[in-house]
Amino acid sequence: MRMCLTSDLGGYYTGALEEGRDQFGLKGDFVTSPEISQVFGELCGIWYVAEWIAQGRQSKGVELIEVGPGRGTLMDDMLRTIQRFPAMASSIDAVYMVEASPELRVAQKNLLCGEDAPMTESKAGYHSVCKYNALPIVWTETIKSIPIAPEKMPFIMAHEFFDALPIHAFELVYVPATQTATPSPTDTAAPSTKTSHPTLQWREMLVSPTPPGSTHESLHTPASQSRDTPPPDFQLTLAKAPTRHSLYLPELSPRYRALKTTVGAGALLEICPDASLYAADFAARIGGSPQHPKPKPSGAALILDYGPGDGTVPTNSLRGIRRHRRVSPFAEPGLTDLSADVDFAALAESATRASEGVEVHGPVSQADFLEWMGIRARVDMLVRAIKEAPGGGGAAAAAIDKDKRVEDVRKAQARLVDRGPGGMGKVYKALAIVPENEGRRRPVGFGGDVVV
Repeated sequence: MRMCLTSDLGGYYTGALEEGRDQFGLKGDFVTSPEISQVFGELCGIWYVAEWIAQGRQSKGVELIEVGPGRGTLMDDMLRTIQRFPAMASSIDAVYMVEASPELRVAQKNLLCGEDAPMTESKAGYHSVCKYNALPIVWTETIKSIPIAPEKMPFIMAHEFFDALPIHAFELVYVPATQTATPSPTDTAAPSTKTSHPTLQWREMLVSPTPPGSTHESLHTPASQSRDTPPPDFQLTLAKAPTRHSLYLPELSPRYRALKTTVGAGALLEICPDASLYAADFAARIGGSPQHPKPKPSGAALILDYGPGDGTVPTNSLRGIRRHRRVSPFAEPGLTDLSADVDFAALAESATRASEGVEVHGPVSQADFLEWMGIRARVDMLVRAIKEAPGGGGAAAAAIDKDKRVEDVRKAQARLVDRGPGGMGKVYKALAIVPENEGRRRPVGFGGDVVV
């Protein structure tokens, strides 16, 4: 997944697509919530304003950090909204964008700073000046390049970021007592797993080349994923012996270990170590950590992505997406978007384990989050503004144009909060990491309200 998406040799986000083809939008491979409606980004901006108010209206030291910012649409909508609250807008020291793609960095700079704005490079990253309040913007390839300072109040956004991080997949297998289960010869650091009695052991699903002459039929590619694509170049195969990852990762959480007794042989498991690292980093910035002490927790992280919200562990969720259709994730590597379901419970575990100064709320469905954030009221305001705006051209043409714009705004709202099977309002979830307060205050959008 890492190689296919962000390899400097031509990953999906780093140069593999033909010139002029965009990953986002109707002409690309997928449409994200910020591209559907400006209201999504506006409500996210309001969420950070509410957290800033709830945490005492810090007058300086606020940082906006977005990981995986896409084309910059979400940050643009958030910044435009925050400008309506001058006290918070003036408290922002800098905007950080964590982006691996040179092409997307340029697109973000053009939107947030202007096409004529220069972009300079330093050891810290790439720099420009935002069109809002002349804020400095810094682009980095990893969040580790952003300094951690105890006096800073970081507001972190991760929208459809975690689903693109690489996963490890495992299957629980029955190992007879007579079988000698040892690591592969090249895996010298893994301990021996010889057993004198039957046992259950995790085996990793490895990416392997498909046999020469393979077809969709021989590889059992689902019919829905085999249209207009060549046979996959790779396939998942079960490792014949333990690997380092299979010996270590499934033992990290009680949720994973419980699968041996609740499911038994045949149990499947997906784990994303990178997701845990990012969640731990968010928590350390907000609540402090032994490595980075913070006298008073401050800031917040908002994570919006898709995955199970009931604590279950994702399985068989690796998917390929191209031109708005599901395709095999193993066909045309580098030209196909790859993603996997996010394990929100694992994010919560990692965050609270990394810092005693944070607590986690959610996940809640995107529909609930947006409804609680006031999407209906904001859409009603937009509709009223469209209807009251002076029309150009003839009266009949202006009326038709306004009706079309109102219809588009309403359709976008309905799509964002659609609770039907496969609907964005149901599939997508929201998770919040905020300063620990012994449960006295729930964040807005997660059952709480703003106390002024």
